[in-house]
Amino acid sequence: MNILSIHNAYKIRGGEDESRQAEERLLRERGHQVEVYEEHNDRVDTLSALQVAAKTVWSREAYHDVTETLKSRPCDVVHVQNFFPLISPSVHYAASDLGVPVVQTLRNYRLLCPNGLFFRDGGVCEDCLGQAIPYPGVVHRCYRDSLAASGMTATMLVVHRLLKTWKTRVNGFVTLTEFARQKFIEGGFPGENIHVKPNFVHPDPGMGSGSGGYAVFVGRLSVEKGLDTLLAAWEKLNGAIPLKILGDGPLSSQVEAAIDRIPNVAWLGRRPMTEVYDIIGEARFLVFPSKWYETFGRVAVEAFAKGTPVIAANIGAIAELVEDGRTGLHFQPGNSEDLAATIERSIAHPELLQEMRSVVRQEYENKYTAEANYRRLMEIYELARSKTVS
Repeated sequence: MNILSIHNAYKIRGGEDESRQAEERLLRERGHQVEVYEEHNDRVDTLSALQVAAKTVWSREAYHDVTETLKSRPCDVVHVQNFFPLISPSVHYAASDLGVPVVQTLRNYRLLCPNGLFFRDGGVCEDCLGQAIPYPGVVHRCYRDSLAASGMTATMLVVHRLLKTWKTRVNGFVTLTEFARQKFIEGGFPGENIHVKPNFVHPDPGMGSGSGGYAVFVGRLSVEKGLDTLLAAWEKLNGAIPLKILGDGPLSSQVEAAIDRIPNVAWLGRRPMTEVYDIIGEARFLVFPSKWYETFGRVAVEAFAKGTPVIAANIGAIAELVEDGRTGLHFQPGNSEDLAATIERSIAHPELLQEMRSVVRQEYENKYTAEANYRRLMEIYELARSKTVS
């Protein structure tokens, strides 16, 4: 089976990009030919606002390029990983006009919410969910804090809803969790056409010992990731257990300031993935304090692969991945007191999380290996090839 993978690249490589690349490598390892059509956000700076707006709604360039690619190198499936902003949904039409099935992975909530996160002013926001015109996202400048950029995004959503692009030009959607699938169904997407396939960790990093005696956070240092909740909790814990923070982002200065006033907090910045795995594997637990819904939670699955339980906010997809009392513990999202209390409970009863380590590792082996992911991906491709949309 030959696949054309389409995606829009960003300046800062994140979990979304890593997951997409891992999927492409997996397909090649299994003997598939994978073509890649890529656009990069760096180009935004070379275009006028009007040109960016036009491309976001319909890119003639992308339509032409994908059409020519498919004519010269025929593919069995076109897998659209991310088309926003410069590629546009025109690529769905390019493929379907040539009779090539289209699979669209929904790695964020962009088709329901202009900023793609369901998050505004420090908390969950669903004001645009189910709206024919997502005007709240424009009013609140939800995309890039810009009225024009938010309006551009909303226009793309409205135009393609009117054109019924998602119903007539996509043979199958992929969400990473059942939680995300249900959100898209709430937003009007056909449930029978949305398939759940989680991300995976490959190669297997191997189980760690959990003997490091510290907690770890890995991810973007931002409000939606719950950094404020994490730091406030550690201030309450007053050094009861060391915390290692890996990553960078807009709240880096707050983390730097926290190191000076909160005992036992270390910020390690960005580290090579092999080192990240080692740190996760030796941690007593990983903290996942997100305040937004997430669509998955790759770091949690990486922790599972290392046999490390996760203390997670009871919200969105991460609450689905982490089963309270089995593969980790839940706390109330945004509630630093509850997070601190949950951690104190785990410190007072170290056997609580230690006994979870083999269960956590088994969760990875059952659900998040390359082999399990490959089987599911092939099922979705075959379903897409058998389905006619109109």
